[in-house]
Amino acid sequence: MSNAPLRRIVLLSAALLLVRIASAVIVDQPGYTDAYYYHDVARRLAAGQGLTADFVWNPLEAPPGTPLPVPSHRFWMPLATALQALGIVLLPFLDSFRASQTLTIVVAAFIPAVAYAAARTLGTGERTALVTAALAGLGGVFAPGWVSLDAFAPAAVLGTLFFIAYGRAARGDARAGTAAGALVGLLFLARAEAAIFGVVLLILVASPRTRRAGLAGTTVALAIGLAWLARDLSLGPSPDIIGRSVLLVRYDQFFAIAAPGWTGFVDALPDVLAAKATALGTNAGTFIFAFFVLLVPGMIAAVRSRRRDPAVRAFVVVLALIYVFQSVVVTLHSVRGSYLHSLAAFLPYGIALGVAGTAELCARRSWDRRAIGAIAMVGLAGAAIFSGYAVAQWDAAFNVPFRARVAALDRIPDGPFLAVDAAAWRWIAGRTVVVTPSEGIAAGACYVQPAGIRSIVLEPVHFTAYDDLYRGGASGETSRGTGADIRVYRLPLAPDAARGSPAVVRC
Repeated sequence: MSNAPLRRIVLLSAALLLVRIASAVIVDQPGYTDAYYYHDVARRLAAGQGLTADFVWNPLEAPPGTPLPVPSHRFWMPLATALQALGIVLLPFLDSFRASQTLTIVVAAFIPAVAYAAARTLGTGERTALVTAALAGLGGVFAPGWVSLDAFAPAAVLGTLFFIAYGRAARGDARAGTAAGALVGLLFLARAEAAIFGVVLLILVASPRTRRAGLAGTTVALAIGLAWLARDLSLGPSPDIIGRSVLLVRYDQFFAIAAPGWTGFVDALPDVLAAKATALGTNAGTFIFAFFVLLVPGMIAAVRSRRRDPAVRAFVVVLALIYVFQSVVVTLHSVRGSYLHSLAAFLPYGIALGVAGTAELCARRSWDRRAIGAIAMVGLAGAAIFSGYAVAQWDAAFNVPFRARVAALDRIPDGPFLAVDAAAWRWIAGRTVVVTPSEGIAAGACYVQPAGIRSIVLEPVHFTAYDDLYRGGASGETSRGTGADIRVYRLPLAPDAARGSPAVVRC
């Protein structure tokens, strides 16, 4: 790359870095369960306490009677936590949240550059590549994700580098194959379903010309993946992962003490199949909006014109497999954010395809350069508005309930307590918190005595088994003040407070 193009992409990346910093003014706390969990554990990891949790976000990680702390990340993957812990260690002069977020922003600062590189590998000109870089850096629906305590930004960088490396490995470059395998392994540590990226490495193994590259990549990817799986196996049998991932009939079963089983899944098969059909449509809509809607026709055009490009074929294969896996296998998780998380790894390369294809469609209509430039400027302006809207929606969705939780803190008695989002309350309250099991208050009692729990906190969003308690204002509720939509009850509850709960719960 000559000095002038390098200077332009550096300046663009710097401008987009300022946008990220502005977004961080709004995203000033983790916001949602995944991010709270990653950061709660990151603080312990940075303090030398390993991958452990001193709270119970889900019964799969700490069934009743399990002493705290427990090994963490039995369900989620560790990359986001590891990066945040590194930020805490490297930036001790910042509070733990801002230290973690700073490292995430540093990673996100490379998104425009890798998007630019991806566009260039697709044969685009410099201006088209710069438009790609700007769109990827703005992020659209991912704009808050680029500064959140999650794996969005790392996955975007790693996924894009994978497709670039894969294109070189498909020409027989063994070093590129090794790099592609390492990127698959790191993506797996970010998102478990990213193991599907390894499928296209096997395609390289099938051809004599690319076999060395494919074997090198597959070996490295397996080494990383198996090392993590060995860690899981060393902790003993993984509790209920299949049931809580694949066999859910209702999403609240994910937070039940009793894991879903095949019998209930088969008995509810008509509802299960209907949910899967709905997820296919919902996730297709998520895909369209993730790629700015108008880029999708261009993406299709670019895939058709570059159908012989191994990297483009790999992109299509992995994207399709993950769409099917998310929609059909882990259905109820997919429509609650899991599929959107998966798409982060595809975003910059997909935008590169979309912009390249859109430019080709415009060229076929013999539009002059000024008209195409005007379209690009309008598209960038729209993307900026869309990205700003996404950040504003994040503020409404997560900062409002966060402020209500902070306002209710004074009404929660000292000591551990039950709450629906234990990871969030652990971060906010700085105490041991245990999830309210979805079966109801009788199930919650399974945790009360061993953990010394003194109270239960119910929010407007709660499991249906707690409806009577939340609406009834039963005896035992603490005085109401600010954050009044959050109900706090002292334990043990009076008999009238537990109505509607199952009579028998096997702890």
